[in-house]
Order: sequence, then C-alpha cells, then structure tokens
Amino acid sequence: MKFKFSCVAALAAIIAAGTPAAAQVRIDVQSTYPTRLLQLGTLSVSLADKLKEIAPDEVRLRVVEPGALVPAGEAFDAASAGSIDAYWSSPGFWTGKDVAFALFAAVPFGPEASELIAWYYKGGGAALNAELYGKYNLVSMPCGISAPEASGWFRKEIASKEDLKGLKMRFFGLGAKVMQRLGVATQSLPAGEIFQALQLGTIDATEFGMPAMDLELGFHQVAKFYYFPGWHQPATLLELTFNKAKWEKLSDRQRRLIEIACGDNIRESLALGESAQVDALKAFESKGVKIKSWSPEFLELFRTEWDAVVEEEKARSAMFAKVWKSYSAFREGYATWSSLAYPR
Repeated sequence: MKFKFSCVAALAAIIAAGTPAAAQVRIDVQSTYPTRLLQLGTLSVSLADKLKEIAPDEVRLRVVEPGALVPAGEAFDAASAGSIDAYWSSPGFWTGKDVAFALFAAVPFGPEASELIAWYYKGGGAALNAELYGKYNLVSMPCGISAPEASGWFRKEIASKEDLKGLKMRFFGLGAKVMQRLGVATQSLPAGEIFQALQLGTIDATEFGMPAMDLELGFHQVAKFYYFPGWHQPATLLELTFNKAKWEKLSDRQRRLIEIACGDNIRESLALGESAQVDALKAFESKGVKIKSWSPEFLELFRTEWDAVVEEEKARSAMFAKVWKSYSAFREGYATWSSLAYPR
C-alpha cells in the first residue's frame, strides 16, 4: 500500500468533520506581483488552490494580475476604501503611509525566517500589525515568507564605497535608505519594469529577490556582478490584506479557513525558498555571472548606516518606534537561546 502525505488533504478531512459550512463567498484579490513569478506570485495562486481544496463550497479566492482591478501601487488605498476586497503584496510597499510597515516586511540585518515568525506570532508582532493596519481600515496577515535575498546586481565590481556614489539603483524597503546615505540614488520599480530599466541604463544596478527569482527575470543578461549576502532582506514576509468590512462579513469559520491556508502557505514558502536556489546559482555560474561576497568592511559600513537610519525613523514615526521597541526586545532575548542552541 502506498501512502502520500498531504497537509492540505489532512486539513480538508479535519475541516469536513468540523462545524457546518457557511454560504460560499468569493473574494477578489489584487496581486501586486505577476502570479507566475516564483514564490512572490505563485504563492498567491497556491493559496487560492488550497482554499479550493479544503473548503470548495465556502471560500473562493480569485487572484488577478497586477493592474487587473487597480494599479499595483494603488492596491492599499483601494482596499482601504473598499473599492477592492483584498490584495496580495508585501508590507514594505506601503512605507509611504508609515515607515513602520517596513518592519513587517524585511529588516536590514534582521532575523532569519524562523525568528521573524516567532516574534510575529509569539512576541507581540501580530497585535502591533493589527494596530497599524487598523488605522487604515485594513486587516492583514502573513501568508508567506521568503528566504534571504541576494544583495544585488551591478554592472561593475564594487571595490570601495566610492564606487557606490552616484549609482542609480532599484532598491526595496528600508535598505534603500541605507544606500541613499552612501550616495546611491534609489528608486522603487515593480518586477515587470526592472529588466528594461537595467537594459536601457535608466538604472545601473538592482536588487530584487532570491537567485531563482532573479534567474526568471534575466538580470544576468545585463549585469554580471551578483553580490551576497542580502543584508537588507534576510527574510521577507508576504501578506494577504482585506478591507476590514469585507473581513468582518466573513463567518468565524471562513476567517479561520483563510488563516489555516495562510499558515500552510508559510510552510510551503519556507521549503520552496530554501530548496530552489542551488540550481539557480549553478545556472548563473554557467552564464558567466561573477558571484561576489561583500567584505566584512562593507557589511560593517552598511550596518553603521543602518543604525543611523533606525534612529532617524524612530524620530519620524511613533509607530516605527513602538514596533522597533517590541522587535528589539524580542531579539535581545532570542539571542541568548540562539547562541546556545545553534552552532555558528
């Protein structure tokens, strides 16, 4: 007899034996990533598939491509106003509203995935997340997490900090503020626009994702120097965010189904993010990409500037300061456990 383990199938069996089903609801979800983009986009489709399998008569998500309902950059405002039901994104896109959102996405020199998830669920992060999104009539939850990213693609080797000055670079989140302090002119570009900007010389360098993602987007065809580690994004949370009224109209059971499916999505994303990179790195080496590591001196430079950014943002945003206090206290305590438990 052959056995096939499936978390989703097991969940389906448990849920089927639970409380009576509510009437089916369909939720339109505006993705801010192309749905075919590895992990960032594919996880949104996987989420919809999970719900279709475990609760086909109760909750259906219809995930649409960027721009199908509203432009990707307008998804936050549209959901806040109730113009759309929900969106799929990363909190770091919404720092124009409050820089505190970035602390729920990716933090320079921050925790790896397991520690970030521990802080969110058991260290106070979830309550702070609810407080922040609640100000905008939104309910958001983690629904995926990515492995460490690469630090970026450069047309030329970066030998000294002087080589950074004057560069035009696509950069995401809080790390962009670090690069700005080092003389880099940063801009935020969606995935579909980066290659052309790099090819045309509109930008000189870019960071985006993990090797398997970057391979899909073809940056190696234009830039050959690929730097690690991704100090700016050791782990990145992905989110599913609802208009608050839409969320509250769901039954308790429907909300719980979505939360369970998001939890399984995190499991999937952890496994996918850590397993997909080896072949991608081999592919880059075969294409003449020069894989580089930042020196300790460069990493210390980035860290020093990051410490300055933190103080600036704490002064600028009361919510950033509040989240940072919780986050830092948890990390301080976690460091004791980590130093004892994990060989370094």
